[in-house]
Amino acid sequence: QVQLVESGGGLVQAGGSLTLSCAASESIFRRNRMAWYRQAPGKQRELVASITSAHIRNYADSVKGRFTISRDNAKNMVYLQANRLNSEDTAVYYCNTGPALFSWGQGTQVTVSS
Repeated sequence: QVQLVESGGGLVQAGGSLTLSCAASESIFRRNRMAWYRQAPGKQRELVASITSAHIRNYADSVKGRFTISRDNAKNMVYLQANRLNSEDTAVYYCNTGPALFSWGQGTQVTVSS
């Protein structure tokens, strides 16, 4: 069954850090590129970061230097290390392929308090 399950979100103070995790079914993970997206209240979903199976990474300008995407090909897991969080990072975070080809999971809420 095709599945994406995100976890690791929470409430954090500005300047803090979180590590998000995504468990993907093998049929999804076999795709070359995996990505993290986020959707803030009242805004469209946006691409945050992506990573190929060869660990080539790309980031949105808004998170470059603060966020790090990684993957474990043996475990079908994708991670997002988010540092120096600010209020603009408050959103529901999702993982999917890049571009998104599969149904969205439930996401994980990240709330940054100032």
